[in-house]
Amino acid sequence: MAKLKARYVCQACGSVHSRWQGQCPDCAEWNTLSQESAAPTVFSQKHDLSTGGRAVELVGLDAEVALPVRISTGIAEFDRAVGGGIVPGSAMLLAGDPGIGKSTLLLQVAASVAKAGKGAVYVSGEEAVDQVRLRALRLGLGAAPVKLASVTSVRDILTTLQGESPPALLVIDSVQTMHSDLIEGAPGTVSQVRASAQELIRFAKERGTALILVGHVTKDGSIAGPRVLEHMVDAVLGFEGERSHQYRILRAVKNRFGGTDEIGVFAMEGAGLAEVPNPSALFLTRRDDPVSGTAIFPALEGTRPVLVEIQALTVRLASGATPRRSAVGWDSSRLAMLLAVLEARCGVSFATAEVYLNVAGGYKLQDPAADLAVAAALVSALSERPVPAEAVVMGEVALSGEVRQAAHTQLRLKEAAKLGFEEAWVPGGVEAKGIKVARFSQLRGLVEKVTGR
Repeated sequence: MAKLKARYVCQACGSVHSRWQGQCPDCAEWNTLSQESAAPTVFSQKHDLSTGGRAVELVGLDAEVALPVRISTGIAEFDRAVGGGIVPGSAMLLAGDPGIGKSTLLLQVAASVAKAGKGAVYVSGEEAVDQVRLRALRLGLGAAPVKLASVTSVRDILTTLQGESPPALLVIDSVQTMHSDLIEGAPGTVSQVRASAQELIRFAKERGTALILVGHVTKDGSIAGPRVLEHMVDAVLGFEGERSHQYRILRAVKNRFGGTDEIGVFAMEGAGLAEVPNPSALFLTRRDDPVSGTAIFPALEGTRPVLVEIQALTVRLASGATPRRSAVGWDSSRLAMLLAVLEARCGVSFATAEVYLNVAGGYKLQDPAADLAVAAALVSALSERPVPAEAVVMGEVALSGEVRQAAHTQLRLKEAAKLGFEEAWVPGGVEAKGIKVARFSQLRGLVEKVTGR
């Protein structure tokens, strides 16, 4: 019998090496190489891969085959994020920070599917069955016909499900705790995660069961385990939010059966996660008197406009002190760029002032169209002149000081008008109905508008 050779697999990137090293040469992470046994590979140049296989039937794109009907979970925000419902036989990966509410959300989804008369199985590798039942009782789901199990062996899970009619939904919480006896190594290693996910996904495809895998995240927020795991599944969902804030956002970053960047918004309450059909209400602050340093930006998540409040604060420092720049919910590098454009193109200097920028509600902005709203909040804070409370601001700022149009401008303005905003500060050339428009082709025009020069 051939002797098994040892190999060293990086637990961060999945690369394989013949010897142990302190630092992975591929991803530069330290102390991530773990020893695993590799079965000997038999290869012959005389072996012909074109014979001995099974001929498969090829189907055209126009084949008259009934398309799968999506399963509605009864939770509109979840269905929206996944593209309109769960596709039978699909595999999804849900990742998020510890304690953010992943298990709570999936238990509510499983209970809703089970109440609709479809089978739902919830397998936990981290909690005992009684712990899951206690959570269900707290959420008011104690009577839901969800089948529970606490097991980490993939072989045991598949053997159990093979003996009965396949469920419509199978939840595995979490894939890092699963163990396959076909592969050596501890649960959570790259080879175990890959092998366990592959067996579960194959079962889902063959039996038409929708599979949802819960994934852990690393300290930098990326999904733990091999990157190939994200390629294996049909959809990757991220559950985001700050523990100190009430809201949670379910975001699709990959979806083979729907659009990406769609979001579902939830609010964490005592009885679990509640849907938020109007997320703009979470991120807007209604005030009787205008306050300097604030601007409203109509963000766009997928096809959903969300109005958020951008807050800025400037503090004058004594001569010689080093000013501080801090941004929460916004890219600090983009903040530095906007400050440089304001000084170089508009003559507005923040050299002797500390700058603090915050997106209200813990919302995280990545839309470049928020440049103009951030600039308006900064200039308003510095000049202590408030931006009108009934105005929304959007537009991308170039290094030349030019203000460029944002994508889906009309959709954003329509949402602003529906929520009662009367004015929009936008780039030049934008036309809108039902709302007053102030156009700026250069950032200098916005500065003059805010400061009243």
